Amino acid sequence: MSDVTTSEATTPAVAMSEAAGVSRKNPPESPPPSAGRILIIDDEAEIRESLETLLQLEGYTVVAAGSGGEGLAQIGQRAFDVVLLDLALPDKNGMDVLSEIRLLHPQQAVIMITAYGTVENAVRAMQSGATNFIQKPWDNEKLLADVRAAVARQKAEEENIQLKRALKQRYNFENIVGKSEPMLKIFDLVAQVAPSRSTVLLQGESGTGKELIAKAIHLNSTRRDRPFVPVNSGSTPPDLLESTLFGHVKGAFTSAVASKKGLFEVADRGTLFLDEIGTMSMDTQSKILRVLQDRKFMHLGGVQEIQVDVRIIAATNVDLRQMVREGRFREDLFYRLNVISIDLPALRQRREDIPLLVQHFLQKYSEENERPRRRITTEALRPLVTYSWPGNVRELENAIERAVVLSSDSDIGIDLLPDHILGQGGSIPALDASAGATLFSIMEDCERRIIIDMLEKCGWNQTEAAERFHVPLSTLNQKIKRLAIEIKKKNRE
Repeated sequence: MSDVTTSEATTPAVAMSEAAGVSRKNPPESPPPSAGRILIIDDEAEIRESLETLLQLEGYTVVAAGSGGEGLAQIGQRAFDVVLLDLALPDKNGMDVLSEIRLLHPQQAVIMITAYGTVENAVRAMQSGATNFIQKPWDNEKLLADVRAAVARQKAEEENIQLKRALKQRYNFENIVGKSEPMLKIFDLVAQVAPSRSTVLLQGESGTGKELIAKAIHLNSTRRDRPFVPVNSGSTPPDLLESTLFGHVKGAFTSAVASKKGLFEVADRGTLFLDEIGTMSMDTQSKILRVLQDRKFMHLGGVQEIQVDVRIIAATNVDLRQMVREGRFREDLFYRLNVISIDLPALRQRREDIPLLVQHFLQKYSEENERPRRRITTEALRPLVTYSWPGNVRELENAIERAVVLSSDSDIGIDLLPDHILGQGGSIPALDASAGATLFSIMEDCERRIIIDMLEKCGWNQTEAAERFHVPLSTLNQKIKRLAIEIKKKNRE
């Protein structure tokens, strides 16, 4: 099939249809079942008509939009397998529209179509997340082949996501919001380990949702009808922690005016969640180790051994291996706890979940404050996606709660976000959003800074950096190449 050409006697739409062997006057009487849903965003009516005809005769359901704003509105109303996006639009630059699509639907397949097809534009489009890049005039067979491939990939990815979502619903993960690959892997792992009685160690920064994961493990275990007992080791004074955990007999210490059960007894046949376990004293650690080994303990001041059946889920936001090396955490206890380890990603490592989390918290705090459902504007969503979130999900939740409480109408704009999130004190320096900067370029700059910062912390050891990011080494290498990050080999020594 040769490239499409036009002449003075033939319109582009007719020429493109004829090049595909299409007769616009005689459409098929019974179109085949839809092979997929396609959105065309192009300001030229003849181009839209040509593409619509070509794709409909291949069995696709086609929706056309004449501007970037109209196309984004369509994407907000329904799902599409592929978007065919023109680079030059009357109201928005096509690259900006692509960035908007990526913000709302990170996995959306987008094929850029333009009459200004330079190598530079192709590279920019692919770096921005475009699935492919086609220049006008196009070869119909190649275009259809690209569309078929993009639809197939999109459907495969959607099927995988649907399976993971079904798994999430089946295992009652209703309070854990996420569709990113790191979180879907967490859901899989929780579903696998929950039915066992093995000890689990949850590792991750503060605010990443370790207690929610612990509850999910408990609720999907055979112990679900027994107590889930959380203990924050970091907020309980050391001298009271042992009494809290193991209980005491009357007269064991000055204020022990009566005997009291410990939380190990309360959690019998259930789950005990030991949060911030790295803050425990060495003496308390040794007693926890004995319970894990023998499933027995004694009340403070007591002489009778008490048998319990408790599953331990521990959590930490510090590096326990490093504490073991420094002699601040018992090595034997660490290996007893680290039977099954689950590393929770920081929010900056799963940015595609941020819009979902924002919607979740908007609904939650609108209902709690008895207000109509609040909406986030696109302008306000952008800094939420690009901010580094040192406080993780907990910090995001606080920001949304604040915005809902302070809002006076249904739309939450950028004026309701804290100053440090807008770049006035966040851990990532303010980015230049002056004329010419796009959402993609801002996010790309943010991503580059985060990766360079981690590489510097790891002495430019890419394997260690990939482990800390919880991503395969190949994924990190691809990002390094795409972002043109220069590896400083001399610093590895």
